[in-house]
Amino acid sequence: MAVYFYYGDEDFNIEQAINEKKNKLDKNFLAMNYKRVDNPDFPTLINVLRTQGMMFGNMLIVINCTKYFEKKETAFSDSQLKEIEDTLALNTDNIDIVLIAITDRDGNNKIDTRKKIFKIFAKYNKQEFPAYKMNYYGKKDLAQWIIKCAKEHNVSVDISVAEYMIEQIGNNLRLLNSEIEKLKLLVHPKKIITEEVVKNYCVSNEDLFAFAELLMSNNSANALSEYRKLLSKRHPLEIITAIQTILRKRILLKLNIDKPIEEIMQLTAMSEKQITAIIKNSKNQSLKHLVKLKEKITSAEYKIKSGLSANPESELEYAFVG
Repeated sequence: MAVYFYYGDEDFNIEQAINEKKNKLDKNFLAMNYKRVDNPDFPTLINVLRTQGMMFGNMLIVINCTKYFEKKETAFSDSQLKEIEDTLALNTDNIDIVLIAITDRDGNNKIDTRKKIFKIFAKYNKQEFPAYKMNYYGKKDLAQWIIKCAKEHNVSVDISVAEYMIEQIGNNLRLLNSEIEKLKLLVHPKKIITEEVVKNYCVSNEDLFAFAELLMSNNSANALSEYRKLLSKRHPLEIITAIQTILRKRILLKLNIDKPIEEIMQLTAMSEKQITAIIKNSKNQSLKHLVKLKEKITSAEYKIKSGLSANPESELEYAFVG
């Protein structure tokens, strides 16, 4: 079998690549033949890499290594890196090992390819999974991805509708896939998704930005009203994902407001025009409120994802305006 290194900011494609390998495992012994660990320390990492194959077919081990590439993380020592390198080279014949590093879509924690650990991992079937760029060529490629995705869901989308979906929803593949799944049910028994259907049933980026501005401005009454409208079209976790991204950028902007514009552009992945407009419109949004709001949303997200919340809609509503 082999070792793979998947990295990039399009986590949906990384997950799809892993699922392709997972689907090839013997379903009768999946609990034993599939293992996933997140950012293990050195002793745990070595133990996992030395896992012996089972007698029940091939095995897949997925190791999330994202934190190994964060600047604040202490690097492995040279002797530890050598042991990791030597252990990977001795991978068992019936085991696939997939090393993954998922970076921030906002561009704030890109992989440092100069690190020794990157060079070690890069020897093994390296593949980058970048998000589609929202420029002319990126949108053209993304539109083709949407058409292909729709076909896989047994519905059709023409190029103009795909381009409209990009304008409405953006370049998040997970969200686009989710919307296509939803629209498929809405148009059944028909097999065609039209622009009118997208317009009526997909929440636009403008809707989310407007809602986020109400939240960040502490306009609870209007924010609550907009949130309930959004719930008719999106799952709470989809709303969380969008709001967290907007909040993160706003907090970064507030924290670095006195720095040169070029540095702020790099930190926030926004244009000078966007930054200037946001600074003007967010003067009354306090950093303290933004940080507190992000903490509450993060807590709600954890409870929903871990199954600790019996009512995700209410959990998130309390985080937003409670």
